[in-house]
Amino acid sequence: MKRLTTKAAAAAFSVTFASISGQALAADSAQPIIIPTHNWSSQVVMAYVIGGIFESMGNNVEYVPADSQAVYEAIRNGDVTISHEVWQSSFGGAFYNAMSKGGLIDAGTHSAATLEEMGVPQYVIDDNLCPGLPDWEALKNCPEVFATADSEGKGRWLEGPQSWHGDLMPVRVEALGLGDLYTVKFAGSADAIWAELASAKKEGRGIITFNWTPNFTDAEGFAFIEFPGYTEGCRVADGGDGSCGSPKGWLKKAANYKFPKTHPEAYKTYSKISFSTKDIGQMAALVDVDKMTHQDAATAWLAAHEDVWKPFTQ
Repeated sequence: MKRLTTKAAAAAFSVTFASISGQALAADSAQPIIIPTHNWSSQVVMAYVIGGIFESMGNNVEYVPADSQAVYEAIRNGDVTISHEVWQSSFGGAFYNAMSKGGLIDAGTHSAATLEEMGVPQYVIDDNLCPGLPDWEALKNCPEVFATADSEGKGRWLEGPQSWHGDLMPVRVEALGLGDLYTVKFAGSADAIWAELASAKKEGRGIITFNWTPNFTDAEGFAFIEFPGYTEGCRVADGGDGSCGSPKGWLKKAANYKFPKTHPEAYKTYSKISFSTKDIGQMAALVDVDKMTHQDAATAWLAAHEDVWKPFTQ
């Protein structure tokens, strides 16, 4: 992964901006394009990446913190313009519900495929800490490997914030017959997950945690647990028992229905934007590994990857 200092990245991006600022298009409204930020690194960095692309075209951009589920209603109502990381597993329902009411449109799909699931860092597999993983059945024989001080003698599953998936994982633990062996704890934030992963790696201990791909952890290696396959209707909310794993899915982009009319050139670019697993992992790593701010990470990524994003503006 290319690394740039903040000052060098800013200088490089200013050259990029200057080189295409002549493309500022009067057809686009002077009203700001409102981009939401959530609570995981790739989404926030990508917000500033896409905002930077819009700004390079002469558009005005504003950023607003937004709930990752409620944002689709905000887009439908016109309070937010876009959502650029719509994960099928977590947000597909809210996305389609808002679309069915009118006011929200599907603006295309990234090339990156997605998976959101519980899993273990690769060393847990390589060191055979729980023989049989990543098959979920192996968990029946090694709960002690994943016990922590706060897990009441059981193995621990470290979920993301409860606002992400509700009781999806506690329900799954019970449905799989693992309730006597494991307990689910919720992390306060994505950063809390990464801190716990780093601590477990340093100590060489087992850890089961929620994770996703694309993410910066793709580079080092992370093994998703292979639960019973996902099928339509297998989750409790859809009438099932909740024992199934998560589906592999798409990563879409949403937009307010007026966006193509108010900002036709920006929307044309937005509809073309398609980031890969590698692109998104790089964005996240600039924050979670290189410890840049989200804004500096976006500036650095834009400066280093003109070959990726510049064609979207043409």
